Amino acid sequence: MKTSKILLAACAMLFAGSLAAQSIDLGRGELPVTVPEGYDDGTPAPLVVLLHGYTSSGANQDTYMGFSELADSYGFLFVAPDGTRESGGDQNRFWNASDACCNFYESEVDDAGYIASIIEEMKSEYSVDEDRVYLIGHSNGGFMSFRMAYEHSDTIAAMVSLAGANHMEMREAPPNGVHILQIHGTADSVIIYGGGDIQDVRYPGALGTVRRWATYNGCSMEGAGRELRDLDASLPGHESGTYLFEAGCRPGGSSELWTIPAGAHSPILSDTFAEQVIEWLLAHPKTRGESG
Repeated sequence: MKTSKILLAACAMLFAGSLAAQSIDLGRGELPVTVPEGYDDGTPAPLVVLLHGYTSSGANQDTYMGFSELADSYGFLFVAPDGTRESGGDQNRFWNASDACCNFYESEVDDAGYIASIIEEMKSEYSVDEDRVYLIGHSNGGFMSFRMAYEHSDTIAAMVSLAGANHMEMREAPPNGVHILQIHGTADSVIIYGGGDIQDVRYPGALGTVRRWATYNGCSMEGAGRELRDLDASLPGHESGTYLFEAGCRPGGSSELWTIPAGAHSPILSDTFAEQVIEWLLAHPKTRGESG
């Protein structure tokens, strides 16, 4: 009896260790997977995918934003993949996200396909909640998150972009609603809050991005202000305004803007920034209507 208990305890320890250091590989090297404490194959867990900014990496982006540290307390699976390196210049990592950002060496890399394959591999290896697949992206990663939301609206429940932007041109609405949150500082000198260009290719501003997705999601264009939020530790109080399009939206869709006044491209994030983003995501699962 004592021997069997020791064996069970040893197996439990090995299982716990395997959860703490797991990875997947889809041809770009091993991608670490954060598995929450208490994960159970019988209980589907949300999946959060973090996409880094231009020149950064998945690990560096997570160090800045701190989302993996919340996996245990909120119970989500987490991955932060790397983009490929440029063929010239400083060989920076990038995502092939939009005409504006940031495929400067005309690579043919299919990052949308790669990220979609990560999601599918996570579903095959782990118990993932099909209605709680989420993206978070900073800058170039924000552009990439918008591309994924548009091209994979059947899969992505909600996405958050910090200092990214949507594609510029008006397109047909994607088949399914997606919850969209754009976070942007008005003093961003890299991706301009009001819209701008990168190497003469235009991108929309923060409000234009959110309005476009309100249109895609079939929402009333009468937005509404909500509570102030504390997003930037360098600014006093609850400094950031919120603006929401949620009335009349089709199932699974809404569009929201959090504006950081005088906020930079990489703001000094408040102690609760990551929690606020994760709680927003978890409050916006995929709702499947006739088109879902």
